[in-house]
Amino acid sequence: MSSSKTIRRIFSKTFAIAEKNIRIQVRFKYFMFWKWVLPIITLLMPIIILDRFLDYSTNFGPWTKENFMVFILIGYTIMIMQGMIDYIPKSLLREKYWKTLPALMVAPFNRFYLLFGYIISEFIGILLPFTAFFIAILIFFPLSLPTLIIVLLMLLGIGIVFSGLGLFLGVFAISNENFLYVFNLITRFIFWFSCVSYPFQLFPRAVQNIINANPIYYLIDLIRLAWIENNIIFTILSHPIHIFIFAISLVIFPLICVYIFNIIYKKLGIKGY
Repeated sequence: MSSSKTIRRIFSKTFAIAEKNIRIQVRFKYFMFWKWVLPIITLLMPIIILDRFLDYSTNFGPWTKENFMVFILIGYTIMIMQGMIDYIPKSLLREKYWKTLPALMVAPFNRFYLLFGYIISEFIGILLPFTAFFIAILIFFPLSLPTLIIVLLMLLGIGIVFSGLGLFLGVFAISNENFLYVFNLITRFIFWFSCVSYPFQLFPRAVQNIINANPIYYLIDLIRLAWIENNIIFTILSHPIHIFIFAISLVIFPLICVYIFNIIYKKLGIKGY
């Protein structure tokens, strides 16, 4: 009986946070639409450049004239999911200046409720473009059912990692906004070196060495490789480093980010309003 009550409480609090965030997103519907359109604008240049390059070259690593749209469309999917990282600190900043944050953070409050509440609300917020572009990729490059299921689970895993990073930034929105912008800039550089919009093989060796040290690159690259290889056993055996980093990141990122959130919040509290 006690465990069932605990589970109901977890779901209740998590979905309460998700519902609140969804209502706010719907309230600012033009901003939500802008989040859907901005990645398309960002990817127009890579589409033009890659299409032109592939007229003169047969491939960039695994990417060819026939499958590079898979690269681009997955890039769009990652970009709209990247909004999770930006949305969480913005949401907490808004709560702080609306003076509703103390009620949200009142003890006993498990930060994982906050994390998964944001994950749910953000996935619902991007559901329309996510579904449309996901179907578009399937039309260009169909998948077997096992690979399709694994790819969807991988995207969920990336959503968890991104939300963990958003929660990490979010604690600085609460406690020290100066550090928020510093770490936000660092996050931008991390994504710049993650091959979201351009293939790894297009970069010079020095930049490739930096990309190889970036765990986010492996998360994104693994989904792309799993898609074009369309054989999950082959992907696991061919890319063990990708699999290892993905699994470690899925566990480590949320745990560390929630731990840092708790430490900084307890030490500094709410500052700046």
